Amino acid sequence: MTCFSANLGFLYTDRPLPDAIHAAHEAGFDAVECHWPYDTPAGDVRAAIEATGLPMLGLNTVRGHSGENGLCALPGREAEAHASIDQAIAYADAIDAGAIHVMAGFTQGSEALAVYEQNLRLACTSTDRMIVIEPLNRHDAPNYFLQTTDQARAIIEKLGLPNLRLMFDCYHVGRTEGDVMTRLTELLPIIGHIQFASVPDRGPPDQGELNYAAIFKHIQSLGWANPLGAEFRPPKDQSHPWMRTFTT
Repeated sequence: MTCFSANLGFLYTDRPLPDAIHAAHEAGFDAVECHWPYDTPAGDVRAAIEATGLPMLGLNTVRGHSGENGLCALPGREAEAHASIDQAIAYADAIDAGAIHVMAGFTQGSEALAVYEQNLRLACTSTDRMIVIEPLNRHDAPNYFLQTTDQARAIIEKLGLPNLRLMFDCYHVGRTEGDVMTRLTELLPIIGHIQFASVPDRGPPDQGELNYAAIFKHIQSLGWANPLGAEFRPPKDQSHPWMRTFTT
């Protein structure tokens, strides 16, 4: 049976993070994941995780200044990038998060690639936790350094680090690359986490261009048993009738 993780960067954002974890549990999610939890004391998050029994699958390194979207591929910002990695590892250790998404930022070019690879090596050798990288589509995040799964695969294969994996977001792949099920099959050996949302409006999975009934069935056929990350804009009432459709 397909199981799901509530992405608390999108879901239940109208309440404090510990309360959002409890709301996800009450809604029937099997796990949670978050974006930038750093303003919430780690002890409060850990208490909510332990009270609900929901595993925390992952968190992100910080975005940086206003208008930025990560620091770890930005030439000249290495000290800040290193601090963001240290911060993420420490917080992940405190709440036992499964993975850390090392965010690249808005930049391009060979120098940026070298900086990103250096920072990914640092992250992977500083923790045994899974480090993930995620391509973001060019419509939502123009000029984000990592834009395609081919680009991400090349970095992962070049570095050859055992805990470096791909975060495969069906929404981002569907927006600009397409052929989602074939890409899932081809990239499965390097995938660390899978997320989803409707295309093109980033809503629940029971709408839009992608046939998630077929995609979720395909993911199951690949032997993937981990919760899939629900990273979409929810309806105002925060209800999730789609879960009944895809879990029965």
